[in-house]
Amino acid sequence: MTRSLGVLIFPNFQILDVAGPIAAFEIADRYVPGSYDIRVLAAEPGLVASSSRAAMAAEALSGTPLDTLMVSGGDGTRAAIMQTELIDWVRAASGGARRTTSVCSGAFLLAEAGLLDGRRATTHWQRCPDLARRYPKVRVEPDRIFVRDGDVWTSAGISAGIDLALALVAEDLGEPIARAVAQQLVVYHRRPGGQSQFSALIEMGGQGGRFAELLDWMRERIAEHLPVERLADRAAMSPRNFARAFAAETGLTPAKAVERLRLETARERVEGSSEPIDQVAESSGFGDPERMRRAFLRAFGQPPQALRRAARS
Repeated sequence: MTRSLGVLIFPNFQILDVAGPIAAFEIADRYVPGSYDIRVLAAEPGLVASSSRAAMAAEALSGTPLDTLMVSGGDGTRAAIMQTELIDWVRAASGGARRTTSVCSGAFLLAEAGLLDGRRATTHWQRCPDLARRYPKVRVEPDRIFVRDGDVWTSAGISAGIDLALALVAEDLGEPIARAVAQQLVVYHRRPGGQSQFSALIEMGGQGGRFAELLDWMRERIAEHLPVERLADRAAMSPRNFARAFAAETGLTPAKAVERLRLETARERVEGSSEPIDQVAESSGFGDPERMRRAFLRAFGQPPQALRRAARS
């Protein structure tokens, strides 16, 4: 069975949004010949310049039904969403496709076409606030590598398109083929869709800030009791001075920082493993599963079990 894959590009598209997924599907087709017919499409056929000025050849848009529509992202999406005929084509092509997908800010074209109304979706973390503001009917999930809601898949920035492509290959051809493709690409097989786009450690200045060493130390001991007194002692400061300086540097109190690191650790284990929830709570320092559940509800709006189900859907 050959699945037709139409990848939509436009002037100033992000080239890795296209090249990464295409490479994954190309390699999958080597393992299972005839699996994919890959076509790059654009409103104006011919060479289309990316934001890097490297160009890619594209065919004209057509009404031929696609199995999978993939919309690329990049700076060019800002102009593309203003092109009524292009958005109409996206809407029509999606209606005839088995599934519709986007990479990075390609989600804006899907949203403009009304295809994300009432659905969960994501895009590059920097553009998630804009997506939510422009399209209030979209349930934006900024902390996801990719999101699947029915037959519509959206993914985060740039390299996440490879994660999305691997998930699509796994659905079409099975996990062993997707794993073999990942090995050929020399990428991790494979980041769960629910994995965070960014690290709490980086957000808090853990790569060169004043408390970088302490934050690394905290993460390594996340299952242990980490009161402010112990953290202050590690930083060789009085608890009061430490709490004040830490909040000024990271924007969080020491207690909130510990919870953020625990949430990140717990979420990775909830979504990426089959470890029982009570064990996740223990190993991530929450101790009590109910305490962890309340923290998940505050941070993510869902309990751990719901996030695990969503990551595997």
